[in-house]
Amino acid sequence: MKLVPLATAGLALAFALSSCSLIGDSGEPAAQPSGSSGTQAGGKVVLVTHSDFALPKKLIRSFEDESGIDLEVRASGDAGTLASQLALNADHPLGDVAFGLDNTFAERPLQAGAFDALDVPLPDGTSDYALPGDDGSKLAPVDNGDVCVNVDTDWFAAHHERPPAGMDDLTKPAYKGLFVTSSPVSSSPGMAFLLATIAKYGDGWQGYWRDLLGNDTEIADSWSDAYYGDFTQGGQKGTRPIVLSYSSDPAFTVSKDGRSTSTQALLDTCFRQVEYAGVLAGADNPAGARAVVEWLMSADVQAALPDSMYVFPVRDGVALPKVWATYAKRPDQPWQVDPARIADQRETWLEQWRDLAS
Repeated sequence: MKLVPLATAGLALAFALSSCSLIGDSGEPAAQPSGSSGTQAGGKVVLVTHSDFALPKKLIRSFEDESGIDLEVRASGDAGTLASQLALNADHPLGDVAFGLDNTFAERPLQAGAFDALDVPLPDGTSDYALPGDDGSKLAPVDNGDVCVNVDTDWFAAHHERPPAGMDDLTKPAYKGLFVTSSPVSSSPGMAFLLATIAKYGDGWQGYWRDLLGNDTEIADSWSDAYYGDFTQGGQKGTRPIVLSYSSDPAFTVSKDGRSTSTQALLDTCFRQVEYAGVLAGADNPAGARAVVEWLMSADVQAALPDSMYVFPVRDGVALPKVWATYAKRPDQPWQVDPARIADQRETWLEQWRDLAS
């Protein structure tokens, strides 16, 4: 998600707007990957994740039946909360496996020693999304999405105005009072947008934010507050036709005849979020945890991600829903900041941003 984001695209958006089998040919549980626990997968596995985790119940039941695993999902908070809890409890793991850390937060629990060696095979395509500095040794990529500025194209057409083309435009008088974004202090998408501005403007990012805030930009506490409360397409009589959200948003505002969409993502404003899964150090069931990580990268789960969690798969060869293939456009070169730099500078950047916003 998130991607939310997502970190990824938020689960609430879809509510409002509308495998590699673990079983062998014999029907017995498949052998564990080389390097994993000597015992086969089975028993209880506690999956620690964020509050936007959602997969079809039928898919989860099928995995439990095939693997002999009783999967308990403990979900709370956003990706930032999850990262903090995992780091603070590195010596006393909160479960067996974690999912939902993205590239803006993963470095902290990694540095705290929260994860064991992954020791699972990564399917084709996933290495393209490996966390820099980890390269799949402790965290497996599961999904990805792009946090982008979106515009209500119907609003701009009705007002005979041209929508902004990128970040520079958001500070111009023509767009005064039209943009709402979420706070980087309390929102994963908000943090992603802050990082996009740091990547684009370098040492001049604070000057950009002075101009942005001076142009009557609204700061919401969360993505959902921004989208539903302030955005003109959010369904609650919002007044701002520019919002920080995801590149997949246009797939959720498609007309009834399927021929058009009423929103557009500005693809040169995007920051890519990748969500990861990993086996927690000191897990009670490491073999089962590794089986869960493999399952999250399986073809069945990867195919379910767009409709379930509104994010893109990382595995090669997974077909997207037709509406996604048509309307969920992606940036060719999303903005990026090295995760190690994020971990080192995050608190400084947030303190500087708070000073600007206050």
